Amino acid sequence: MKWLACWAVALLLLAGCAQPPRPAASTPEAWSGRLALQVDDPSAQSFSAGFDLRGSPEAGELSLYSPFGSVLARLAWTRDMARLEQDGAVRQSPSLEDLLQEITGSHLPVAALFDWLHGRSAAAEGWQADLGAARQGRIVAQRLQPLPRATLRILLDR
Repeated sequence: MKWLACWAVALLLLAGCAQPPRPAASTPEAWSGRLALQVDDPSAQSFSAGFDLRGSPEAGELSLYSPFGSVLARLAWTRDMARLEQDGAVRQSPSLEDLLQEITGSHLPVAALFDWLHGRSAAAEGWQADLGAARQGRIVAQRLQPLPRATLRILLDR
């Protein structure tokens, strides 16, 4: 009977030391996969690349990779500034959208893009997104206005 009382006291002591589970550390949203942007204008840049994206429209990082895995560019942004590292050079802009337009030749709707990655419909002026295959990791968005037209295709890793 004594050993039963000792076990009961030990269990009570251990239970007193136990802590409630802690919530998981908040981690930024993250996606990776491949993207292709085709701009229907010979003077604009069309490209495809692998990507890693972390963050939100307000602050985040985007890395673009060649098919062989080398880094093509890295973008980092906050509400007040965007920074591009490409080919050993660094450029800054007060606007992520302006910097993206400069390097891609096309306006990209950053806020809507994050919604689309979540599979949520979001309005973006001039853009139309097809989220029918978003659960399978495929998103297609087209810019119809203003010209030139552009098509953005995203294939997420699963």
